Amino acid sequence: MSHRSELLAARIEQGAEALASFAEGLSEGEWQMPVSATDRRSIGVVVHHVASVYPVEIELARAIASGKAVTGVTPEVVNQMNAHHARQLTRVNKAETLELLRRNSRGAAGKVREFTDEQLDQAAPFSLSFGAPVTAQFVIEDHALRHSWHHLARIRAALEKPQLPIASKTAVQHAFWIC
Repeated sequence: MSHRSELLAARIEQGAEALASFAEGLSEGEWQMPVSATDRRSIGVVVHHVASVYPVEIELARAIASGKAVTGVTPEVVNQMNAHHARQLTRVNKAETLELLRRNSRGAAGKVREFTDEQLDQAAPFSLSFGAPVTAQFVIEDHALRHSWHHLARIRAALEKPQLPIASKTAVQHAFWIC
């Protein structure tokens, strides 16, 4: 384990715990509320989505870390995956979802702790970044690490609850097209 991988892992755990802690305080009505006018998934389904994609996000980073190009993972593919997830799960149990979030984020953090500095620095073409040669660290930060923070900001906006001071207001204001 490198110092960098430990810091990345801790930040993944921090984001997941921030999302889980916030979601625990939601009423059943808030849990079932749509995230936005354009994203009709319930807040609960979005939290389940974050929890369920940690393994995929880490596998993408591991592929890049091994020097393999990642192809075929495009915004359209991600959108299809998200739509399929939403169709399969129109309602999710809050306690089970939060347990999945915590378990999968701990698993993802554990896998990240296994990365060496050399693996974090390895770059390879990544189709989700338009084929740009990005590092494994970038993939970890842009996906497994950012994902919980991104959706926490969107959920807070949906509920019109103030942002925690830990995340910058600038980051919250930018819309991300990959969720």
